[in-house]
Amino acid sequence: MAFAAPLERLIEQLRRLPGIGAKSAQRLAFHVLKMSSEEARALAAAVVDVKETIRLCGTCFNITDTDPCLVCSDTARDRSGLCVVEEPHNMVAIEKSGSFRGLYHVLHGSIAPLRGLGPDDLKIAPLLERLRDGSVKEVILATNPNVEGEATAVYLSRLLKPLGLRVTRIALGLPVGSELEYADEVTVGKSFEGRREL
Repeated sequence: MAFAAPLERLIEQLRRLPGIGAKSAQRLAFHVLKMSSEEARALAAAVVDVKETIRLCGTCFNITDTDPCLVCSDTARDRSGLCVVEEPHNMVAIEKSGSFRGLYHVLHGSIAPLRGLGPDDLKIAPLLERLRDGSVKEVILATNPNVEGEATAVYLSRLLKPLGLRVTRIALGLPVGSELEYADEVTVGKSFEGRREL
């Protein structure tokens, strides 16, 4: 069945979102259709606002609307510990666990040769630059417990160990093949407690 052109365009745009198939896109489109004009404008404004105001922190590469981000500008955080994660949403899982009060560095990916991603495609050079001042004593590698995350952790540990830093990896209390964003706070907390030297 064909829908009116504006509804078809909305369904098509929603289908482009990750994890949204044809039926989900159609359900979401009909939900938007039932919204009041005010609610629909608020949704559209929120999407536009995110695109126009969110950028990367110049220090840690977290997504933010201020530079430096709230984590980097928090003077109460332990500046001797730096946790390296693949994506900004990984920080959220760690922060929810309450087990880490240091700073972060977001790589924006992992080494994945099959997807054409190598070390130069990640935020590794800025990480090395951050470590030059000597304030960081421990780097915790909290990459995902999958093949790419492990490869990235091994690569980083080989780069960082010669700098005289303590380099640790979160414990694999997280299921292998999963991602940090889907882990509960207790599991992430236990992984931090059981981190190991690399």
